[in-house]
Amino acid sequence: MFKDLSKRSTEPELMDDFQGSIDLLKAVFEDINKVNRILGGNQITVNAVARLIRENPKEKYVIVDMGCGDGSMLREVAQYCRKKGIKTELIGIDLNREALSIAIENSTEYSEISFQYADILTFSTETLNCDIVINTLTMHHFTDTQLVIFLNKFIELGRIGVVINDLQRSRIAYYLFKLFSVIFIKTKVAKIDGLISINKGFVKSDLLSYAKGLPSVSHQIKWKWAFRYVWVMKPIRKRKVYE
Repeated sequence: MFKDLSKRSTEPELMDDFQGSIDLLKAVFEDINKVNRILGGNQITVNAVARLIRENPKEKYVIVDMGCGDGSMLREVAQYCRKKGIKTELIGIDLNREALSIAIENSTEYSEISFQYADILTFSTETLNCDIVINTLTMHHFTDTQLVIFLNKFIELGRIGVVINDLQRSRIAYYLFKLFSVIFIKTKVAKIDGLISINKGFVKSDLLSYAKGLPSVSHQIKWKWAFRYVWVMKPIRKRKVYE
């Protein structure tokens, strides 16, 4: 009997309320980062950020990662920007204090990166100056009702744009991950949560439905390997009217 993925799952992930040791949490992040390295998942976000930067030249960019985890995504953005000579201030925001402690420990060589403890759903956009918001493999953790709240916050915050990179809900992806995890993933937490995450992921019609409720921005939604969607939102610029 094949897994029914017709609707988004509401099953909580182990990482949503992580109860293990700090060492286990580090090992889980190592597994997640390994998957992203092998499958090129983080590069999807880097490429989208690079395009927004090319389209909106300025002296310096403030980029905020909502749900930054151990900070790996910010470090990859930092590496790209360093290579291109792009000045940045990179801010990671997360609700897991232990994850943030790991992020700080792993980012000591990146003076342009800082971290803040905050809840995405209650975060005040007025307290932060921001050009680009990124959100990688975090959106699927939230319910549809919660998504509406934080998507609107992202739009308020990102003056240049918003980049969301998340999982496709796919039966093929589900069973391929089962095989992949046997070889490449060590921790039981990452194996279990990986499957739950796919079950909580999205099909394109889901994302289009959310986009219809966000008319103040333009939307570009594209499928990417391996079973990801990248969703880029940009403010709709009003055309000047000349008499």
